[in-house]
Amino acid sequence: MGSRAIGHRAGHRRRTTGALVTAACIVGLSSVTAAPAVADENVPLHSGECKFGADYIKETPWSLQRILTNQMWAYGKGKGIRVGVVDTGIDAQNPQIKDEIGSGGISLVKGKPTDDKVGHGTKVAGIIAARPMKGSGFYGIAPEATVVPFQQTSQEKPGTADSLATAIKKAVDEHVDIINVSQGTAADPRLLPTLERAVKYADIHDVLIVASAGNGGADGGEKDMWPAAYSEKYPNVLAVAASDRNNERAPFSQSGKFVQIAAPGVDMVSTVPDGGNCVDQGTSFAAPYVAGAAALLKAKHDKWTPQQLIWQLEKTAERVRPNRNDFIGWGVVDPVAALNDDTVPTGEPKPDKSSNVADGSNIHPVAVALGESPEDRRARYSIYIVGGGLLAVGTVVGSAIALRDWRRKTGLRTHGEA
Repeated sequence: MGSRAIGHRAGHRRRTTGALVTAACIVGLSSVTAAPAVADENVPLHSGECKFGADYIKETPWSLQRILTNQMWAYGKGKGIRVGVVDTGIDAQNPQIKDEIGSGGISLVKGKPTDDKVGHGTKVAGIIAARPMKGSGFYGIAPEATVVPFQQTSQEKPGTADSLATAIKKAVDEHVDIINVSQGTAADPRLLPTLERAVKYADIHDVLIVASAGNGGADGGEKDMWPAAYSEKYPNVLAVAASDRNNERAPFSQSGKFVQIAAPGVDMVSTVPDGGNCVDQGTSFAAPYVAGAAALLKAKHDKWTPQQLIWQLEKTAERVRPNRNDFIGWGVVDPVAALNDDTVPTGEPKPDKSSNVADGSNIHPVAVALGESPEDRRARYSIYIVGGGLLAVGTVVGSAIALRDWRRKTGLRTHGEA
């Protein structure tokens, strides 16, 4: 979920549909012009200066500098993989993304799925599959993957849990391999039966759902964000937190037991409607980073299930701690490591065995004796006995030689000497 556009200022807006009991409004969409859905109360949305048809950002963003791109693309760039983007649409006017937009997209609001007046979905799609282009340092993780827009929220009509569920089901029916959901709701899950059924429908059809964890983490509290929190119940859901440049949790990123992995989510460059690049931040832009990595992995291992894709991404993630935690899950996604490890995943990751002895984990216990042990004492006595015996023999021999020499000098004889 998008948190805010960098350097922008605007009011915090809140809208609700109030139409259905189960229509809990979707949260977390940041916009350059308006907040089309209920915003997270802990993180105000900002908008303003990022205009559509923006200039291209020539520098390669930090989120891409951390990857060895030539190694990441050694096995391909995601060709043949369809990624459904359930969002505000994908603008077909941005040259970095227009050729990656696939067929089958729909709009559940008034308009076309390729007409994104909000910009959120276009940014999400760019992080997944934007093509490298002269004049821009930005590109998507899987630039040959196909992104399919399922527009379920707009500037005029905010999305609901029910419209989100419909979009997920439509995406499954359009034979996507992966669905990116950079939005969610913190409503009571008992009020979300249609959303859960849609997630289960995707699970039955082996479709991976990559969902943002939410931007309500600034207060340090934990709360579930759906559909991301279905990761604890369904094996096809991957919940993604946002990380910073130090591979730690971004301050706004929602924490919780449902968080499985993290990805860069601050100062995120991406595509915007009418061309150009802008900067934004939020778990909204961490999720597509992982979805792009999953697309590369799925293209290489097309028989792997969503569960295996998740295990592989978790197992190979960059960790600052050996165990999973509620802030960044198993660590920050590492696309290159995930692609280079051809071991077929068969279960959840195991905590790392640290090579640092500071935690004592690699120190093996050794028997310690206070003072001299019986073995030491016996060894010492043996040395004394042998040493004493050698000294005695040496003394006797030396005395005999000295006595013989003295007698020769004095002319004395003993019995038997000639």
